[in-house]
Amino acid sequence: MPQASRDLKKKRSWQEALSDLVTDPKELLTLLELHPDWLDAAYAAARLFPLKTTRSFVARMQKGNPHDPLLRQILPLGIELQESEGFERDPLKEANVNPVPGLLHKYAGRVLVTLTSACAVHCRYCFRRHFPYAENNPGRAGWEKMITYITADKTISEVILSGGDPLAANDRLLKQFTDQLVGIPHIKRLRIHTRLPVVLPERITQALIEWMVQVPFDTVMVIHANHPQEISSEVKAALLSLRQAGICVLNQTVLLRAINDRAETLIALSEILFEAGVLPYYLHVLDKVQGAAHFDLERDKAFQLHAALGKALPGYLVPRLVCEEPGKASKTVLSTALFTG
Repeated sequence: MPQASRDLKKKRSWQEALSDLVTDPKELLTLLELHPDWLDAAYAAARLFPLKTTRSFVARMQKGNPHDPLLRQILPLGIELQESEGFERDPLKEANVNPVPGLLHKYAGRVLVTLTSACAVHCRYCFRRHFPYAENNPGRAGWEKMITYITADKTISEVILSGGDPLAANDRLLKQFTDQLVGIPHIKRLRIHTRLPVVLPERITQALIEWMVQVPFDTVMVIHANHPQEISSEVKAALLSLRQAGICVLNQTVLLRAINDRAETLIALSEILFEAGVLPYYLHVLDKVQGAAHFDLERDKAFQLHAALGKALPGYLVPRLVCEEPGKASKTVLSTALFTG
């Protein structure tokens, strides 16, 4: 890349990139040189769950290909409007584990905090696409209730920043919240679940890394990547900067029909993640959220794919195949040992 181009890119802050998202289906189809026949259905589906994606993510999509695996993750489709048996608005029953606004206590020893409802990208399979963020975005005024809850329950040793996407919040807000946790003796770990390093690699700044290194907890970042095409050179550089700073970075992937349901795709994803300093962590079967049934994959197919990964990759590059069941104290690990297909 010419030096002038690099300098130009450096001048674009992550905040500027985050404020310049693609939110109109017509613009998305125009950028990708796709036929406008898709538009009516895209607008109809976007009324229920708006289109949102970064220009960086769009730049990794193949022009003229309506089946591009990145496009299919974010393009609103008419099929989302169909009701499917077994698919519901709150598939994980999170309303039952929401003791105070902005906090979910789903797992033993851990709480999830939704610092913001904002995301840089709306993934069409998102299990929180119907989540009542208006009731769970308390802002700084609501932090006191969350901190009181965490302080009172001495079984909690880990706080997970979730969302929305916690890295859509600025560094100052992140620091102000984690400063509130410092005086709680039973908190040992801080985990950050985020898609931003993949869809908006500019977010991984030196200032963010310094904050993560200085936080007085063992800090883990869990990124979300589903396809090797997502890991551009810019994404790889951002992830390597985290690894070089000593930050543990893991990845979780969602199994998605017609996107990553081939063994070769998942193998390539594990390989490129490791090159970027990231360890594969979870391979999720789809959470059955209303509007996402077209992404669902048969359980036997999931077992086949996971078994293929085990045969082709060293153990440390094989993510655990899991599903989430409402009311369970942790994710359920699905064993492929009994699969003989």
